[in-house]
Order: sequence, then C-alpha cells, then structure tokens
Amino acid sequence: MWLDEDGWIDQPWVHRIPCSNHDPRPLGTQIDSLVIHSISLPERVHHFDAVKALFLNQLDCTAHPEYAALEGLHVSSHFVIDRQGGVYQFVSCDRRAWHAGVSAAMDRQNFNHFSLGIELIGDVYCPFEQAQYDSLFKLIAELRNRYPLKYGFAHSDIAPTRKTDPGPFFDWKRIRKSYTYELLPKS
Repeated sequence: MWLDEDGWIDQPWVHRIPCSNHDPRPLGTQIDSLVIHSISLPERVHHFDAVKALFLNQLDCTAHPEYAALEGLHVSSHFVIDRQGGVYQFVSCDRRAWHAGVSAAMDRQNFNHFSLGIELIGDVYCPFEQAQYDSLFKLIAELRNRYPLKYGFAHSDIAPTRKTDPGPFFDWKRIRKSYTYELLPKS
C-alpha cells in the first residue's frame, strides 16, 4: 500500500505540497466518496502555478482581474492532476480538505466530511488530457486500496446551483468502464 499511516501517498509519482487549508474530519467519519473537480486560474488558462498559489494562500489577487473575487478565500483539495498527468497532494487523505463547500446529495450534506477531492487542471470548455486520465485511474486504484470508496461525484452533482465542474468534456463513461462499483451515479 502506497498510503502511509498519516494519509499521504508515499510514491515518487505523487508530489507532496502540504497546505494549511484543512481540518479534522468529524470523529468516526468513513471516507466513501470522491469528488472530481476542474480548475483553471484564470478561466481557460491551464497552468498549475496559480492553483498551487491559491491552495497555499499565496495567490496575488491583484495579478489578474478574475483573482479579486478570491481575496481571503481559503480552499484546498486532496489532489491536483496537471495537464501532463503530474499528481500533487496538498492535504492528507485522513484530513478534511476544503474543496466541496456547501454541498448535498443522496440525503447527505457537507461532502468535505466524507470525501476526497481531486482537481484536474482544466475547465468546462475543453477535453482533459489522456495523461490526466491515466494518473486519475492510478490514483483512484491506490485510494480504493485504503478507503471503502463507493461513490464518485462531479462537483456539479453536489453543488448544482454553484458549480459546473468538471463539465461536459470529462469522460465519465471511461471512468465507469474501469470501476464497477457504485462510482458516479450521474448518467
């Protein structure tokens, strides 16, 4: 198993960049869901550096007009997969990353409590790269070795009035083909 006892993947293909935007999960919480996101800063720009700066609370919110709305925002995700398939872990899987925000589905609320967040560098306007899917499959396989993952959601599934990601170009059929459990209840 590649996850250490503290919830970090200990493999050379995962780059560890600890951030401070997390807190403890509620006691006794079972991690059973994945939430797939997409992110681009600014919109339609697919570079990792701005996302990294956002998660590390180092984004210069004066550097681009779109960043002004992010001033004072503290967010994170457990993982980010860049366009070349690089995998970056920002938060231990055992901790609650701040990726889902106000969220609800299947009679459950606050998905940060019981989910793992995976951000793909990209947006709702273009397809994701094959390298990103390859890394996503590898990451999901590893996470399933430790956690009883049963569900997978788009961010838009759990926050439909606020979010549209990962968008229409994310290939859910490809994911379903690889995982036969109740991952991705969305059609």
